Amino acid sequence: MKIKVLGCSGGEVPGRHSPAFLVDGEILLDAGTLTSVLAEKQQMRIRKIFITHAHLDHIRGIAFLADNIVTAGERHRVTVYGIPPVIGTIRENLFNGAVWPDFTSIPTPESAVLRLTGMMEGSPIRDGAYTITAYRVSHAVPSAGFLVEDGKARRFFYTGDTGSTPGTWERIGKRKIHGLIIDVSFPDAMEELAIRTGHLTPRLLRAELSMMGLPPDRVFVTHTKPRHRKTIELEIRKMKMAGIRLLRDGETISV
Repeated sequence: MKIKVLGCSGGEVPGRHSPAFLVDGEILLDAGTLTSVLAEKQQMRIRKIFITHAHLDHIRGIAFLADNIVTAGERHRVTVYGIPPVIGTIRENLFNGAVWPDFTSIPTPESAVLRLTGMMEGSPIRDGAYTITAYRVSHAVPSAGFLVEDGKARRFFYTGDTGSTPGTWERIGKRKIHGLIIDVSFPDAMEELAIRTGHLTPRLLRAELSMMGLPPDRVFVTHTKPRHRKTIELEIRKMKMAGIRLLRDGETISV
């Protein structure tokens, strides 16, 4: 699988984009960044979006994608998946006709460009060669990471924003994870804030990895706060653990 990093920043400053990961050009995990980096033709290839949680920096791209589909006159529908609390928040607070038009009924209820669909934790959704399964993670709001598998038995897990989440690793068990995309928002000196807000530091990351049934082949760090990125990178290097590095906006990784 090829994963295009549309954005992987835990804050927004010039040149840093909010989280969004495009799998093989068609399936999107989170949508903090979308229409500002993808050409319209690429946008129209997206048919499924999986949202970890409903914080603005993970959902806002859906709003502009829907608008682009309608104004282009495309006969195109996008299904947005998430655990029920996430879908409920998006429905009530974004596509409510006040903050943004209700694109679940535009241009008509029968041919709406958006469909919001709840998915149950642990129940896989199959889409062609892909299987996507939600697993709850620990964050300040209801959140779930996604285990993505393809037809070649390749597998990666994307946590979204998360703090310590031992139950997740227990449920995944000893399935081999070829790539782990995991939140490390703060440096070690800010551990108290990280724990309080449902995020990780390099030291906390080490503890999470020790809880996994099998170590992942590679670990990709996402959601670093721009101000602290260099410190986080230095602290991860000092861990002297092979196969861990920070992601960069715009790169493509393979798992």
